[in-house]
Amino acid sequence: MTVTASWISKKSDRCDGDACVRDTRITVWGLVAYRRLGMSDSEIINAVQGLTAADLEAAGEYAAAHAAEIDDAIRANDEGEGGFVE
Repeated sequence: MTVTASWISKKSDRCDGDACVRDTRITVWGLVAYRRLGMSDSEIINAVQGLTAADLEAAGEYAAAHAAEIDDAIRANDEGEGGFVE
């Protein structure tokens, strides 16, 4: 399933302007970080309240198209400069 870009939104007053799923505070970089920690999709969906499989797919598509942005956000979070997943 190809998800439209509107599924992911960025607002300057939410999560430091990071890309989020729909109009939530669930950051794309946070979901990618979970995957990099080895969590399965079902584990991520169970861990993040309100997240759906379609949300996770949209986040994955966005992350693939904006890899440098997501890597920078994960790095900033690791260095204590970033926000949070939800």
